[in-house]
Formats: sequence, structure tokens, C-alpha cells
Amino acid sequence: MKSHNGGKLAVPHGLEKFISGGQTGADRAALDVAIRHGFPHGGWCPKGRKAEDGPIGGQYNLFETPSTNYLQRTEWNVRDSDGTVVFTLAKELTGGSLRTIEFAKKHNKPCIHISPFSNGYMDPALPLQEFVAEHGIRRLNVAGPRASKEPGVWQFAYQTIDDAFFWSETHEPMIGGPGEG
Repeated sequence: MKSHNGGKLAVPHGLEKFISGGQTGADRAALDVAIRHGFPHGGWCPKGRKAEDGPIGGQYNLFETPSTNYLQRTEWNVRDSDGTVVFTLAKELTGGSLRTIEFAKKHNKPCIHISPFSNGYMDPALPLQEFVAEHGIRRLNVAGPRASKEPGVWQFAYQTIDDAFFWSETHEPMIGGPGEG
């Protein structure tokens, strides 16, 4: 991502990299935000670059695990990150999203669940920013349900990540204050 400081790479909130497994939905949203802004990304994906929509594209900088099992990829991404955010549209965690939180506990890694129903914030970008800052996270693992299980989760995760870390890149500066103009 280009910053407004002479073209140097700006590091949002100390982050250095997004980690994700590349599945459709929340995983893919993080990778797509990173690519849009030229931000480093990577992570583990199942052998064969397995995802529900077919092999994961080469534009995503992912390494294959030895297994086609999704859980190995999930655990390795938690293990290799400094903290994990799990995005869902549902209030309660289930399936692989719940397992992600369990792996974070197993590896003593901080984690946060962000959904439209959680955290008591109107803007879900705020708790994500606070989580990253509070825990000094440099490598953020992004997880959540696949698109077929929660249609719309890609949009929710993409917008939240983009607003949390790349707001100045995607919005024009405002002149004046609220109510002016």
C-alpha cells in the first residue's frame, strides 16, 4: 500500500501481515483487502489449495499443508500468528470458527470474535483496532465461515478490515468538522 509520506509502505497499527487460509468468505476477504492495498499476506491452505470454490488462485501467497484437512490449516495459521480475529454474521460460533477459537486457546494466542451483534460497538472496525493495538499484533490471522455457510460474511469482513486499517487509503480527506459545509 502506498502511503502519503513519500511512497513508503505504511504499516497500519503496527501490523506487518495478514494470515489466512484462503477459504471463501472471511478468509478470502482478508487476502483481497491485502492485495488491494499491496499489503503483505500469507498463510497455510490445505494440500491442493483446496477451497469450496475449487483450487485457491495463485494471486494469494499461501503455502500448502501436507494434508487436505481444513483443521490442519486452521491450527497452523493460529500457531503462526500473533492473534486471531474470527468474523461471523451469526451471534454464536459454530464449526470451524469455533475450532479456530479453541486452537487460539490451545496455543495461548489472543483472539476476538467480531459479528454485527458483538462487542457493543456501532462500528466493528473499532474493536478490531483495539484488539490489534492492545496485544501488539504484527501477524493477524483472519478466519470465519465460508461463504456458503454465511452469505455476506466476505463483505462484512472486507469492510471491517478495510475500515480498521486502510481508511485513509480509501476515503478522501474531509475539510471542516461535523456539521460544516
